[in-house]
Amino acid sequence: MVARDEILNRVRTALRARSGEERERASRVAYEAIPRTYRQSGTLPEADRVALFEDRLRHYDARPIHVAREMADEIAEILRSRAKTKLVVAAGFSNDWLPAGFEFRRDDGLSKTELDGYEGAVTSCTLGIAVTGTVVLESSPAQGRRATALVPDYHLCVLRRDDIIETVPEAIRRLEPIKNRPLTFFSGPSATVDIEMTRIQGVHGPRTLDILII
Repeated sequence: MVARDEILNRVRTALRARSGEERERASRVAYEAIPRTYRQSGTLPEADRVALFEDRLRHYDARPIHVAREMADEIAEILRSRAKTKLVVAAGFSNDWLPAGFEFRRDDGLSKTELDGYEGAVTSCTLGIAVTGTVVLESSPAQGRRATALVPDYHLCVLRRDDIIETVPEAIRRLEPIKNRPLTFFSGPSATVDIEMTRIQGVHGPRTLDILII
């Protein structure tokens, strides 16, 4: 513990030696000095960007779907193809997009046990990142709480085509205004290979993921 105490004492001394404003300035200078030689923006036209995103989704065993009819009819067809009838919906998700003939429950603070009683979740999302096949959810009425999409075994996520960004740096810049909200980044259904190096889906979140691109 002597070495640990010595290190902490030196840290405390260094912090006392500079004011909060000086520390903030030094941190900002250090941050700006970090080399950023990686690609900062994308070059693909929209069609190629969307195609790349779809390719990444399929690689992760997610299913990209394009709207080919009215939204409610499209969602009904998707849910029937997955044999899902009882779903939890983000509190602010558009009611006009919910088809008849299914049991939908708005997430108004459901417990994890209650969420686990539903076959899937339906939400929108903030954006998609083409190069990594990543989808970003923020904590908001239309996208729900983090638990809304993590607990049920199936997730249907609605993504606007205009919100598909090519690179991660572009996505981070787009997310700057909401950086203080809880954000969830995921690439495909939840999966792990921790158990005997066998890929198991659904361990940390949904086992099945559909992305409806509108």
